[in-house]
Amino acid sequence: MTIRIFVIGGTFDKEYNELTGELFFKNSHISEMLTLGRSRVPVDIRTLMMVDSTTIMDEDREIIAINCKKAQEDRILITHGTDTMVQTTKKLADIQEKTIVLTGALKPALFKTTDAVFNIGCAVTAVQTLQSGIYVVMNGCVFTYDNVRKNVQHGMFESL
Repeated sequence: MTIRIFVIGGTFDKEYNELTGELFFKNSHISEMLTLGRSRVPVDIRTLMMVDSTTIMDEDREIIAINCKKAQEDRILITHGTDTMVQTTKKLADIQEKTIVLTGALKPALFKTTDAVFNIGCAVTAVQTLQSGIYVVMNGCVFTYDNVRKNVQHGMFESL
């Protein structure tokens, strides 16, 4: 079973400019993280966009949904910025017969204290074992798309 991974961007894939202190996008770090984690799961990684989730528009969510529907794989993992991840799950809610997991990170993958590596590992496992549906996997927890929110005060996801 091959897992399709769609890269959307978000904090997961941001890089840090030491001169300006700004975060920016260059390339996805997903492949490198899977290699470092010694993942043996077959994946097909496709970058759909590299954007901060606060700038995602409805048209972008439509592109994500269309690609999920057209994917031959029935196991799909999406790396997404955490600020609007829940809104994107709602756009995917009508997709049937596929297991779609969204994950992200609160700190970029290149930072030593990142949660990205843990989250991608959890998401790879979750997408293989969960029943068809739309899920958010963050910090070791699995949430259904209709029972999750980001608690910005505590920097974590929680059930409604």
